[in-house]
Amino acid sequence: MKVVTTEIPATQGVLLAGGLARRMGGGDKPMRTIGGRTILERVIARLSPQCSGLVLNANGDPARFAAFGLQVIADDVPGFPGPLAGILAALDWTAANRPEIAWVLSAAGDCPFLPRDLVARLHEARERESAQLAVAASSDQSHPVIGLWRVALRDELRHALVVEDLRKIDRWTARYPLATVTWPAEPLDPFFNANTVEDIAEAERLAALDEASQ
Repeated sequence: MKVVTTEIPATQGVLLAGGLARRMGGGDKPMRTIGGRTILERVIARLSPQCSGLVLNANGDPARFAAFGLQVIADDVPGFPGPLAGILAALDWTAANRPEIAWVLSAAGDCPFLPRDLVARLHEARERESAQLAVAASSDQSHPVIGLWRVALRDELRHALVVEDLRKIDRWTARYPLATVTWPAEPLDPFFNANTVEDIAEAERLAALDEASQ
């Protein structure tokens, strides 16, 4: 078995908030409030201690996120092609602005209960399995939008998006050795995301449960 080092590589985090939130009637899902705090505020609190820095991927006027103090980077692939475009934007930004960092962690901006050991466990599995990428899972379901991406793959990702018109994350990850790390879904699923108005009510209940468990 491969020996895994305990040191976690420097990792740039990107919060993906570029979705159009059609199931909530439009607007920015991460700006919805649960338990007195915005979802985005909760995501930032979870990931800041785990990453070497955070940026926010969102399209449209970046001023609406000014209160959070994060640099906002937009997709540069037109047509809202989905999360892969946000991941590509983060890889390009990291290569240009943080060239010493080889890894980017992506996370959905509407997942308020992300694991506090997310980055550590993804890196551990990636190294142990000699994988190029790593993604999270729970309840027998993969969550490919939450994963580790090697900055050096950005040109290959751009080709897949622009030339091949590839949109689904799992179709791209299938091209590389991939580590999948599963978290328990009880007492709450750490990858719960608020997609509908009904989900916000459930998130309120889970937030109370989450805070009681700390």
